[in-house]
Amino acid sequence: MKKIFSAFLLLTFVFIFSQEKKPMFWQDIQNFKTLDQQSAPPDNAILLVGSSSFTKWKDVSEYFPGKTIINRGFGGSRLTDLNYYSEDLLNPYNPKQIIIYCGENDFADDAQLKADVVVDRFKTFYKKIRTKFPNIEVDYISIKYSPSRQNLWPQMKKANKKIAKFMKKEKNAEFIDITKVMNDANGNIRKDLFVEDMLHMTPEGYRLWTKVMGPYMK
Repeated sequence: MKKIFSAFLLLTFVFIFSQEKKPMFWQDIQNFKTLDQQSAPPDNAILLVGSSSFTKWKDVSEYFPGKTIINRGFGGSRLTDLNYYSEDLLNPYNPKQIIIYCGENDFADDAQLKADVVVDRFKTFYKKIRTKFPNIEVDYISIKYSPSRQNLWPQMKKANKKIAKFMKKEKNAEFIDITKVMNDANGNIRKDLFVEDMLHMTPEGYRLWTKVMGPYMK
């Protein structure tokens, strides 16, 4: 009986230890793999990659009728996570366009983070994309200024400016600025575009994003 109990404890320890060793967002990536196994992802789609602003846009295809979209936004991911899982996010697909929304959580994760660090993280991911897809359209959606993260806006604005400058020099690349459309007539962020947490958006927020993103969609 003691041996059985000891074996049970050992198995429990091994299970807990193995669970703890899994990196952040590991399960999200496994879920994507399951989806791809259940239904082969279409070629020449528009691949969305990034954080929860994409994750929660579950009905994104309804906003862009006639477009084939693969949404691979996951959790509260950071650009570091996109780099870590880059092979899982890119290798299974053959898109005609990739649109990225990420960077906001990098600053939220470390309030002292410099804009240049986030820009470098994005450039690293961009280069990973270009290694696999040298000629497709790659677009970056500007970091939105969520009311709950107002203390981080200065760094975010610097990062947006630097990434916009970088993308302007690249071929088949665009910086999609959604910040202005989210302002009111006085230039202030419209809080009514956000749900209660003042971080994630309402359908109206996504509708405005659609208006800006539409002309860039292949």
